[in-house]
Amino acid sequence: MNNFQFLGVLKKSFITYLQTGARSNKKLEILHGAISEDLNERLNDKNYSVYSLGYGLGKEHKIVGRYVDKAVDITIAENNVPIAGIAVKYIMSNYSQNSNNYFECMLGETANIRSAKIPYFQIFAIPDRIPYFDKNGDILKWEKINEHNLKKYIKLSEDNIDNYLHTPNKTLVFIVHIHDRNAIAEISNKLEYENYYLNNDFDMEISKLSFDFKNTIIYNDYNTFMQKVAYSIKGI
Repeated sequence: MNNFQFLGVLKKSFITYLQTGARSNKKLEILHGAISEDLNERLNDKNYSVYSLGYGLGKEHKIVGRYVDKAVDITIAENNVPIAGIAVKYIMSNYSQNSNNYFECMLGETANIRSAKIPYFQIFAIPDRIPYFDKNGDILKWEKINEHNLKKYIKLSEDNIDNYLHTPNKTLVFIVHIHDRNAIAEISNKLEYENYYLNNDFDMEISKLSFDFKNTIIYNDYNTFMQKVAYSIKGI
């Protein structure tokens, strides 16, 4: 799967999220399943198995961490023994409200698994402009992703993974732009937001935003990230 195909998967997952709601696993089955299928093809070895929603047995697999066992979004096993994991986060709304919690949870689960000597990777995807809904479903504002939003990821990208076990072995930050033909001026609540994107064709492309990420983060290049993941797993 190349970058263009990955964009198609993200678009399909986004549409499914609008159709089924934030609590449904259907959007995860599409996204996690496509990544798992792609990784299995890249590994191309019957000794490896990939487990996730939407692929194979259709279930997540637990990895034994140093402190607690963790059900991981995508687990890679060799001869049925888990040897690596990938966490996937696709943000659709209210990023600023939850960004620190997302990040802290990622650090904790990474440290737990990497401390058990199991490589752990992270995929973080987000549109460059997302709605911020209040409890009634009204849009209070449109959040635009910028360097301030991502400063913790920029700092993370500078880490030496041998020194910091809370840092994923590699992280993919993938930011997309959703074309809406200036429709945001006409959208004021969640229902209007859902109806617009479900009833109008729209394009999703890689964002043109630029950030100074260092070595541990790959920015807007799904194919290179997955090449490195597959190479790392085969080298275990």
